[in-house]
Amino acid sequence: MESIDRSADRSWVHWAITAVEADANRSADTHLLPFPLPAEWGVDLYLKDESAHPTGSLKHRLARSLFLYAICNGWIEKGTTVIEASSGSTAVSEAYFAGILGLPFIAVMPASTSRSKIAQIEFYGGKAHLAADPAAATAEARRLAEETGGHFMDQFTYAERATDWRGNNNIAESIYEQLRLEPHPVPAWIVVGAGTGGTSATIGRYTRYRCHDTRLCVADPEHSAFFAGWRDGDPESTAEGASRIEGIGRPRVEPSFLPALVDRMVKVDDAESVACLRWASRRLGRPLGGSTGTNLVAALALIAEMRERGQGGSIVTLLCDSGQRYATTYFNDEWVAEQGLDLDAARERLAPLLPR
Repeated sequence: MESIDRSADRSWVHWAITAVEADANRSADTHLLPFPLPAEWGVDLYLKDESAHPTGSLKHRLARSLFLYAICNGWIEKGTTVIEASSGSTAVSEAYFAGILGLPFIAVMPASTSRSKIAQIEFYGGKAHLAADPAAATAEARRLAEETGGHFMDQFTYAERATDWRGNNNIAESIYEQLRLEPHPVPAWIVVGAGTGGTSATIGRYTRYRCHDTRLCVADPEHSAFFAGWRDGDPESTAEGASRIEGIGRPRVEPSFLPALVDRMVKVDDAESVACLRWASRRLGRPLGGSTGTNLVAALALIAEMRERGQGGSIVTLLCDSGQRYATTYFNDEWVAEQGLDLDAARERLAPLLPR
């Protein structure tokens, strides 16, 4: 008989999982905020406020899940260098968890990434590796992982499978629990954007698993391939340029996006996203991010359809992050002009959807 034993001390693994889970326990849950609409509309709109997470965005959930997934798969061990291809909130959140675990973290980012984003990653102990060609970020992340003997987290591949979609206080389970005492506890629609596709996959699976009649709508910005890929049934669909709406939109259909779970897709003009986030920020009394504006455009269009049919109910969408991160972009008129976005025309198009 030949036997090989490669068992190792799991004390660090046990400690690391406990440390990541403790963060979830401390963070508790995010709020479900009612959005003010006229009572006579008969439709309730809620925003799941993901900006309340310690790192300020929806990506905090994803980063936590990715770390747990990689640790439990044996991909991350004590001292492992963690690498991600991300220029936004995912990199910030992963840097936070790497810091908790005392692991080196490198974010592969486009050379054009703003200094403020790099500073957020460095605040948590991470490093930015700037790539001249944004399209080569994934390849560069893989190269760095091989060079350092580290682990490439690869959010765009693993987002849909890292989250426990059956429950365990995932975002879908949390939404339904928080709606339990509301007038319409089972929403007619849940509206999300797609960056990795992980959130839409989690919500789509959970609603089916729990036998809810809720339908899933995905809002897609300009310069993103998800809408065309879903419409045409083409997983190889691509889009030119980079999304101006941070956190959502991709130049290709990412592996974690599961089109069969999506009941409807809406393509939203970037000008409408910005005009809507500014309107909604005034109505809520707090600044909202760009992806929240995109989500709200789609949600308000669905509400208009429900009103036309005389249908009551509720809709839930996501407040993905705070608009405080975007003072120099979405709330800056010079930036808007440089991007060629006509907010006046966008407001006219949105007017039929908004309360008077």
